[in-house]
Amino acid sequence: MKTRLCYFVLGYIVLGLMLTGQTVLAQDVLIRNSTVLTITKGTLANTDVLIRDGIIAEVGSNIRAPRGIEEVDGTGRFLMPGIIDAHAHIAISRFNINEGTSPVTAEVTIEDVVNPYDIGIYRALAGGVTTSHTMHGSANVIGGQNETIKHRYGAKDPDEIRFTGAPRTIKFALGENPTRSHGRRGSQGAGGIVPATRMGVEQVLRSSFENGRRYMEAWDRYRTAAKTDARAVPPEYNDRLEIMAAILRGEILVHCHSYRADEIMMLTRVLKDFGVDKITFQHANEAFKVAPELAEFGASASVFADWWSYKFEVYYSTAYNAAILMRNGVMTSINSDSGELNRHLYHEAAKSQRYGGLTDDEALSMITINPATQLGIQDRVGSIEIGKDGDVVLFNAHPLSVYAIAEQTYVDGKKYFDRTTDPDDMRIEISPSASFNSYETQITGRDHIHDENEAIDFLTFFDVEFDAGSTSTDSKNF
Repeated sequence: MKTRLCYFVLGYIVLGLMLTGQTVLAQDVLIRNSTVLTITKGTLANTDVLIRDGIIAEVGSNIRAPRGIEEVDGTGRFLMPGIIDAHAHIAISRFNINEGTSPVTAEVTIEDVVNPYDIGIYRALAGGVTTSHTMHGSANVIGGQNETIKHRYGAKDPDEIRFTGAPRTIKFALGENPTRSHGRRGSQGAGGIVPATRMGVEQVLRSSFENGRRYMEAWDRYRTAAKTDARAVPPEYNDRLEIMAAILRGEILVHCHSYRADEIMMLTRVLKDFGVDKITFQHANEAFKVAPELAEFGASASVFADWWSYKFEVYYSTAYNAAILMRNGVMTSINSDSGELNRHLYHEAAKSQRYGGLTDDEALSMITINPATQLGIQDRVGSIEIGKDGDVVLFNAHPLSVYAIAEQTYVDGKKYFDRTTDPDDMRIEISPSASFNSYETQITGRDHIHDENEAIDFLTFFDVEFDAGSTSTDSKNF
């Protein structure tokens, strides 16, 4: 009778999985005899790592293999934590990056448009990236909320690639992008709307925070009154102001598109005035100028290794930016902002080591534990430690070597990329005759091109001819 009951329960579970389309997200694997780059606990030679039920269960030598578990020979290879991209736009379409209809759109969220079928997830896995912070664009001073995802390629349900338990985050933007998208011209015909200037950006920020504070205080007064007065009337509910109030309460982490040092300091003053202390400055090309001030404030920075000069406000940059920030005590990561560069983040980290003299662990921390900390998921990922998620990548050489290649990538102990079985058609670009904007988004995954003027700037940089009256470019110009 017990046997029949067990079969019945098992059959019921299997049927449930089939009906809901769920996939097995966690698996077991034992990777033997590799050089383990733990990031937080040093480098361990000839070491085994056991992952059980998607969690790192044991790290050591001569680990006894549980019955039936897959074993991988890591001899001569390097095992490191899965790479984390703190600024990406994968798993969403180009049409869902910017809600450019208002300078403040805090109420919208990337969560609603996550696409698990995006081939960019697989390509990221090929570069050892296991987690991405997929973000709203920078057309708005206060844009939409972002989504942290795990690269479980092959999942069909968007919920299966969400990083469960990751803190909520939101995208802010300073400088040229929001002023051009609204006050100056506007990609959606919104010319004349504040902000038209960098001064206007600060005004939008202060007004939004003040409105959010008043809204929060009104609800606090109502909740206090409602305890003793059944006739107390609640304030009118407002999605946008709910998000601003959550930021003020520290429940949502701010990630801000920024370049110039003066604007970076402006935002720290605004945040200080409103009691907000959780901020990561994205890009932050001039952050090296104000590194001590950022460290004192407690701000983080997620920067490019050597990407600049694609528009005027990004000309004053240096490849020493990341190292200067780290040496001044600023939590620093290297991000991609690109569907192409995210496959090469370990190379980007190596560039910062080359220019800043960082140690191996310091350089690798900028693509592992540091971005994890900036996203509030450092207790789950970012280093190889017992109890953390089994997100790891096996390289054929030290990942800071120019010759390094990611051979196998695991998420929750499940192998999602294997170079030896990589299908050829995963490398084919889709729709090579697509319009310029579509092509640019496919290749770089960036959100910086918002209107015709910026498209001209981008094309001019690559010496590509552009017809201002056309929405596409002739393929011969590429």
